[in-house]
Amino acid sequence: MPVFYGYLAVYFVLINLTAAIVTLADKRRARRHKWRVRESTLLLLAALGGSPAMYLTMLIIRHKTKKIKFMLGIPLILLLQGAAIYLALACGLFPSPDAFRFHM
Repeated sequence: MPVFYGYLAVYFVLINLTAAIVTLADKRRARRHKWRVRESTLLLLAALGGSPAMYLTMLIIRHKTKKIKFMLGIPLILLLQGAAIYLALACGLFPSPDAFRFHM
């Protein structure tokens, strides 16, 4: 696997892990009536690639499920990210894994 795809995979794992942890922390703080994570921060984490883990975490722990901004916004972000990745691959914006193979 080319280094580019390795770094990309590590990035997506880390941003999704971060998004899940921040969502869990916000839920815990909400229960304890403490300082909360800004909604803009949660949406930014989703936009940076953490939308899959954030959406699943929100559903599992029932956090922000009554807020339309999150229940429509996060899936919309996820859909747009999927479309962007598909278009980038279809247009050849990412290097093909075959381009990195050594041919004899």
